[in-house]
Amino acid sequence: MDRTTFFIGRFLVSLSYLQRLERAIFMTKKPLIISTDPGIDDIAAMAISLFADILDVRMIVPTWGNVQLEYTLQNTLNLEKFLHTKVPVVVGANQPLVAPMISAASVHGKTGIAGFDFEEADRSLVKPGLAATVMAEEIKNSPEKVTLLGIGPLTDFALLFKQYPEVKDNIEQIVIMGGNIGRGNHSPLAEYNIAGDPEAAQVVFHSDLPIKVAPLEIGNKAHLLPEQMAKVKECGEVGNMLYSLFSHIHEPDGDPRIKIYDPTAVGILLHPEMFTMRKANVEIELRGQFTYGASVINFMDQEHANAEIATDVDLEKFAKWFIDSIEKADQGRE
Repeated sequence: MDRTTFFIGRFLVSLSYLQRLERAIFMTKKPLIISTDPGIDDIAAMAISLFADILDVRMIVPTWGNVQLEYTLQNTLNLEKFLHTKVPVVVGANQPLVAPMISAASVHGKTGIAGFDFEEADRSLVKPGLAATVMAEEIKNSPEKVTLLGIGPLTDFALLFKQYPEVKDNIEQIVIMGGNIGRGNHSPLAEYNIAGDPEAAQVVFHSDLPIKVAPLEIGNKAHLLPEQMAKVKECGEVGNMLYSLFSHIHEPDGDPRIKIYDPTAVGILLHPEMFTMRKANVEIELRGQFTYGASVINFMDQEHANAEIATDVDLEKFAKWFIDSIEKADQGRE
């Protein structure tokens, strides 16, 4: 055997090993479908998820929510163009199942992302089909169980479970940012994401799947101080983009702290050790004149517990993780 043949052989063996290693690493990733209504904090949650080492984002399903569907869809596409990612986008629901449509444009701006001018993206990433059907096909065909991340109203997940209940067999868990233990932010007793489509939320919480919840209280606690936001700004173009967006959030209560709501759900998915979790029975109020959309989280009813609720977060660890994740997203974008 001459030296050329020898080295070619060694190269092919090494290449084969690297390819097997790459496949092995890829297979350890968690398949993820994101339902979102961007929304400023949704943008941060998606940026972190798209570049997380252990996540394989299979599709993003923008739905109505913070603003109308036409805006949340375009915001998703614009973000992907900015991040240089190519994850398929499936058009979600344009209204709730039953409830009247609500809006958070006063908080996030008319288009949902006031504060930063994204370059307009085309529709090349949009995958045709009804969201429930496309999600069902992806879940059924996945070799590994799929995780669902809900950081907006849960309309599309409810439609998925009603139309294709068989997909539950291949779903690992659902992680939700929504609900409230105490007072709400849409009404005195209702948190916005759940209040947006209470009937859908009730369907999801009765899906008999493992559910983990980052409620409003965790988002309120998981805030960043101005000096921490200054560190976010230093995280390249992604950090500057998020700094600009979060600087334009107008909290109804006038609180100057930057509250990081939707990324708390991603935090539970990636680093559950940062959170204190408690099992509870969750029911959604569907009849009350003044309590419609409220999350009734009952920690006393352990017999019928259907979710794990985050009740506390290590704020120092969370802030460090958030800043590190934004830096990682910026490095991955290049």
